Amino acid sequence: MKYYIISGEASGDMHGANLIKSLKTQDPQADFRCWGGDLMQAQGATVVKHYKDLAFMGFAEVVMHLGTILSNFRFCRKDMDTYRPDMVILIDYPGFNMPMARYAHKKGYKVFYYIAPQVWAWRTGRIKKLKKYTDAVYTLMPFERKFYEAYGVQAHFEGNPLVDALLAYKPDEEFLRKFQDVDIRPIAVILPGSREQEIRRILPLMLEAAYQEPRFRYVVAGVRNIPDSLYWEYLRPYPMMDLVYDHTYELFSMAEVGIIKSGTSTLEAALFGVPEVVCYKTSALTYYLGRLFVNKSVRFISLVNLIMDRPVVVELLQKDFTVNRLLWEIRKIASNTEERRNQLRDFAELKQVMGNGGTSDRVAASIISEFKRIRG
Repeated sequence: MKYYIISGEASGDMHGANLIKSLKTQDPQADFRCWGGDLMQAQGATVVKHYKDLAFMGFAEVVMHLGTILSNFRFCRKDMDTYRPDMVILIDYPGFNMPMARYAHKKGYKVFYYIAPQVWAWRTGRIKKLKKYTDAVYTLMPFERKFYEAYGVQAHFEGNPLVDALLAYKPDEEFLRKFQDVDIRPIAVILPGSREQEIRRILPLMLEAAYQEPRFRYVVAGVRNIPDSLYWEYLRPYPMMDLVYDHTYELFSMAEVGIIKSGTSTLEAALFGVPEVVCYKTSALTYYLGRLFVNKSVRFISLVNLIMDRPVVVELLQKDFTVNRLLWEIRKIASNTEERRNQLRDFAELKQVMGNGGTSDRVAASIISEFKRIRG
């Protein structure tokens, strides 16, 4: 079969690559045309748009790049129709993928949404569109499936693909040995995000707080789609801090604490057993507009707290994200404290909730089964 897959972020590239690998095993004739990245390409997919060219975040940023975004929509519609896939698989990235779900459905393609939008959190009205324009959705968290099914959406929870990624992880032993030989201080890993706007708003505060707590060796986990010069614009005044690319899991495996921007990395750190402080800051306008649409019943922003439905990790958002507050929270989890022990205990419970892997294989099997059932 022919699969057209759309992902727009680094995490989507990873999950898409794992899904492609599983689909190839179950469908030896599979052919893939994708929006994604290097990992999907390494699995044999033809990547027509790289996610690094698609990262526009926040209301103001979207307005600034509206022409490019509209051009991408036009290109995607034309490219999809030229390829004529048997099915379209959308991975997260709802700002782009929701309109594409509508288009693909109208053109008669079977549409499957992997890592479904968090409509339970905000813009709940989109659930009607998902019911109308998708043939099935696949959720990241168990409670999401029940929410979707209550609205009549064909929903599945087959586990969380991050567990697969962690189980497949094989550490770079040479990197670990060389890195640990340089400095014996415990490591604090800093993850400021994967977009330029995030780096500019979040990294300076993280670095300033870190500088005031010298017990750690601080390492910024960089991403390749961010220019090296941008990191060093903020790192230059702190020569004792490191910048490392492509070894985030190795850093998690060594880290004593994490200072992490809200997102997928907060869950990854927890699954590695790294006590963490979660940070987030955006423009005042973007935050204000976002709050207008967020479901008032949603209490948390980090995946760890959302899954556990309680405040496992501290979240510092907007005005609460200050140097002094971050420094205070780092120190609270930096030694044998009750806060640190509580996080580690809750992380162990989180691992049980997340399951034992095999998510990509189960999702691939379900998508193929659903496609055959629908086609009759």
